[in-house]
Amino acid sequence: MATFKHDVLIIGSGAAGLTVALHQPGDSRVAVLSKGDLTSASTYYAQGGVAAVLEEGDSIESHIRDTHEAGAGLCHEETVRFTVEKGPEAIRWLIQQGVEFTEEEGGEADDAGAPRYHLTREGGHSHRRVIHVADATGLAISGALIDQVRERDNVELFEHRVAVDLIIHGTGADRRCVGAYVHNRQTGTTDVFLARAVVLATGGASKAYLYTSNPDVATGDGVAMAWRAGCRVANMEFMQFHPTCLYHPKAKSFLITEAIRGEGGQLQLPDGRRFMQHFHPRAELAPRDVVARAIDHEMKRLGLDCVYLDISHKPADFILHHFPTVYAKCLQLGLDITRDPIPVVPAAHYTCGGLITNLDGQTDIAGLYAIGETAFTGLHGANRMASNSLLECFVFGQTASLHIAGQRDRRPLPESVPEWDESRVTDSDEDVVISHNWDELRRFMWDYVGIVRTEKRLQRALHRVELLKREIAEYYSNYSISNDLLELRNLVVVAELIIRCALSRKESRGLHYMRDYPEPLPEARDTILEPGRSAEHRAPSAETQM
Repeated sequence: MATFKHDVLIIGSGAAGLTVALHQPGDSRVAVLSKGDLTSASTYYAQGGVAAVLEEGDSIESHIRDTHEAGAGLCHEETVRFTVEKGPEAIRWLIQQGVEFTEEEGGEADDAGAPRYHLTREGGHSHRRVIHVADATGLAISGALIDQVRERDNVELFEHRVAVDLIIHGTGADRRCVGAYVHNRQTGTTDVFLARAVVLATGGASKAYLYTSNPDVATGDGVAMAWRAGCRVANMEFMQFHPTCLYHPKAKSFLITEAIRGEGGQLQLPDGRRFMQHFHPRAELAPRDVVARAIDHEMKRLGLDCVYLDISHKPADFILHHFPTVYAKCLQLGLDITRDPIPVVPAAHYTCGGLITNLDGQTDIAGLYAIGETAFTGLHGANRMASNSLLECFVFGQTASLHIAGQRDRRPLPESVPEWDESRVTDSDEDVVISHNWDELRRFMWDYVGIVRTEKRLQRALHRVELLKREIAEYYSNYSISNDLLELRNLVVVAELIIRCALSRKESRGLHYMRDYPEPLPEARDTILEPGRSAEHRAPSAETQM
């Protein structure tokens, strides 16, 4: 077992984690951990863009109103305003890092000589305010930030490392996070990483579901580790299902960008009839929860395997220019989107809840921060508005980094911590147990805790998750750890948190739709879970962290 010491330990290599690393001062020793290679995070696969107020006719107040409307009354006013106001600054920073956003056709500059960028409009937005790099924004941002961070002498990059558990030092009010036990997937060893500040930027938990747009690493690791350490979580019942994931036996988790609907794409039944106009005045531009439920409704009503998204009425050159990634992927599968509609289904996409933080990214434990999809800041409410998620990563990555830098000298590291002990475990010859439990978990979450829920379904899911917890805990205690076992251990924790939050919300609001309680309650309240206590509901306040 090796021991590594840094000023800042960042667990996660997506937009949130790399933003924190790049905002640290040059004399701060930083470690960035990635479960796979540096491009394995969800950021790399994001197609849409970043929402920010960037053109005349749009306004900060309009972006704030749209966010609140999408969030169905649960967005925190202070957090929304804080994030939206910092949007233009975040875009300027990305451009400085080398992100080459798509420019308007013709390449004309504005009055100040700066490029005019193409802005698209996505679901829930009343204006065009989503800046993008064609339909591969995440790829471009990830590449630019990785290039920048590789040039930093003060940043060490550790790939193929998965955090096992946080290291908590002290008791009572003196409890603080001082690092993590980290499993090396290539050597099979488990090391100690000590740091004065630990940042959880591990993404969401969409892999708890059978169908998801997320990469394999999205297993809720940060939420699960911090929950075991004693942090509160909030609003885990609000799991966003992206309305349009490619439906094809040879396509795994391939998302069809929302920008296609923003540019005129139409959702159709197999006979070519549109249906979204029956569900919302904005039709295809309705918020994601409305679109996902509408598709789910039509599929169940008609017994369909999928519906279709058609952009073929647009000129072929327009499609090739704006959606080259989607075009190329579909063409590999025999679909020409300049002529053919795209078969799509909803899939688990984004975790709106997470670890409760304040505006500096601080959790309930000193020295522990959470950024991006791992965190609950109050920005997204009951439904994340399209392209606000990447914006959240950049805004809170910067503010957390500034807070960490200001606190650095007051956080001495402990002399020693307990070593990782594997002396009483053996190598398993029953890995089929892990794959079976993984499959069972994701299937009952899809069937019972999906787009439309009932109390009976949720109770069934809770019963199954309790059985799985005991089985997984016994397995974890007796056998050597592996990446699959660690992810399964974390997934069963976040699955239980999602179910418990869903059972406690006796209403339908945003992404949480209950047949037993189809109407929203008069007052919007956050669902807050604290380890060892039952759920409580609290109205959103100006302060995210209580």
